[in-house]
Amino acid sequence: MKETVVEVKDVSIKFNMSSEKYDSFKEYIIKMIKQQITYHSFWALKNVSFEVKKGDTLGLIGLNGSGKSTILKIIAGILRPTQGTVKVKGKIAPLIELGAGFDGDLTGEENVYLNGALLGYSQSEMKKNYRDIVEFSELENFMNVPVKNYSSGMLSRLAFAIATIGIPDILIVDEVLSVGDFRFQKKCEDRIKKMQESGTTVLFVSHSIEQVQKLCKRAIWIEKGHIVKAGTTEEVCPEYREAYQV
Repeated sequence: MKETVVEVKDVSIKFNMSSEKYDSFKEYIIKMIKQQITYHSFWALKNVSFEVKKGDTLGLIGLNGSGKSTILKIIAGILRPTQGTVKVKGKIAPLIELGAGFDGDLTGEENVYLNGALLGYSQSEMKKNYRDIVEFSELENFMNVPVKNYSSGMLSRLAFAIATIGIPDILIVDEVLSVGDFRFQKKCEDRIKKMQESGTTVLFVSHSIEQVQKLCKRAIWIEKGHIVKAGTTEEVCPEYREAYQV
C-alpha cells in the first residue's frame, strides 16, 4: 500500500463578505470603527474529503469559483479551514498564484534568490541551481530586468523554473501552465512527467481537460464547494465534458 501524503478530511471554509461597496478605504475604516459594516457568509468549500497517495497525480477540475484553488491554498498552508483537518507529509513546492512571492522592483535574478528562500532553499542551493533556472525559463536576456516589466508568460516561466528545481515531495500547480506558448507548456509537462517518474506527488488544477487527462491518473470534479465525482480520469473527465459540453 502506498503511503498517504495528503489527507483532507471534512474540510469547510467560510468567508465573510461585505454586503456593501465602499468608494474609498477611508470610508470603509470609518464605518468599521462605527460598526456599521454588515457581512454575509459564503461557504467556498463544504465537507470536502479525499486522500492522495505518494507518487499519485491528482487533477482538480471545475468551473471558476468552484473551490479548486481554495483547496490547494489550504493544502499549501496559505489558508486555514473553518472546519475539518488537512495533513500533509513532505515538502511542498507550490505554484498557486502567478507572481506570488515576487517583488516587482527586484530583478529576475534577485527574485530567484527571494523565491528560493521562501521555498526553504539556502543561498548556496540556489546558486547551484541558478543556471538551470535561467536556461529552463529561457529568460537569460531579462534576468537583470525588474520583474514588474515582465509579461505574465515570463513570470509564469520563471515561477515554474524556480518551483521545480530538484525533486519536491509534493508539487502543487494551479493554472500556471495556461500561460505561455504551446512549446513552453509542453516543456513544463515534460518536466512534471519526469518528476512523477521520480516519485513526486502532483496536485494539478487546469481548465484544460486535455492536460488533466494527459498528466493525471485521478481526478476530482468540484462544483460550488462540493465534490461531484472522484475517480480515475477515465471515469471523471468524460462526465465533466458531457455536463459542460467542453
